[in-house]
Amino acid sequence: MKMKREVRFGTYNPIINFIFFIGAIALCMFLNHPAFLFCSVISSFTLYLTINPKKAFRLILAMALPFVIISLVNPFFNIYGKTVLFTCFGGRPYTLEALYYGMANAAMFVSVMVWFASYNEIMTSDKFLYIFGRVVPSVSMILTMVLRFVPNYTRKAKQIANARKCIGKAGDEGGKKEKIENGMTVLSSLTNYALEGGIMTADSMQSRGYGCGKRTTFSIYRFDGRDKTLISFMALSLALVLFCVSNGAASVSYTPDLFISGLESIYTVTGVVCYFIFLMIPTVINVMEEITWRILRSKI
Repeated sequence: MKMKREVRFGTYNPIINFIFFIGAIALCMFLNHPAFLFCSVISSFTLYLTINPKKAFRLILAMALPFVIISLVNPFFNIYGKTVLFTCFGGRPYTLEALYYGMANAAMFVSVMVWFASYNEIMTSDKFLYIFGRVVPSVSMILTMVLRFVPNYTRKAKQIANARKCIGKAGDEGGKKEKIENGMTVLSSLTNYALEGGIMTADSMQSRGYGCGKRTTFSIYRFDGRDKTLISFMALSLALVLFCVSNGAASVSYTPDLFISGLESIYTVTGVVCYFIFLMIPTVINVMEEITWRILRSKI
């Protein structure tokens, strides 16, 4: 079986990975300026393309539908705006400004979803436990177990369904009643499996002395020189973005009047450039690693 090579950005300290994704997602949710949203959408898709190129194009196609739906549906609920395109539902105006606002919300939604897709590829449960294990050990342990059990229970549900299918009790070819009964049986078996696993885990933790005395932690992650350099560069980029935003770089209003701060503002230009540089950090790291990898392979 071919092993999946970890992306370069994922080899950095988990604190750096976590700070980047929190910054990228939070800024995307609060900056509705079209230029900032465009940078976020492009950066999120390019990052996922370097992480999982096989699924990237399918993800792009999957995100196209919600983008169109959110963009077109928003003006039906938001009637504010001066440029009326047409009226519907008894004279409710469908305005151009509301359409622009819907497109901005759709771009934000799509970008956040893609950022989370990249987050799930890079931020594994052991990295999450490394970050929060000493601060909130109980909460981090529960979250880690939950993140691990979700795919585990999914696989177990498929195993139960396949086992029932082998003995002719899957209910695939029956009516709605048979399908519901089959689903309830699978759910009941999965619940029993989960409860039994929880009891065994609790007994195992208790027998090993969990909660008795001071806990120690072990981690393979270290904060070395390259991590310090990268986090300093990220902090500088974020600081410049926040400084520009505080000076009106992302000023925008869609309804009722359309106003977007343009290229005449030095803060907008600087903020967009710094924002794009910050968001492209992991993509550039991954691309440079791939180029280096191919060069080394060509020399073998």
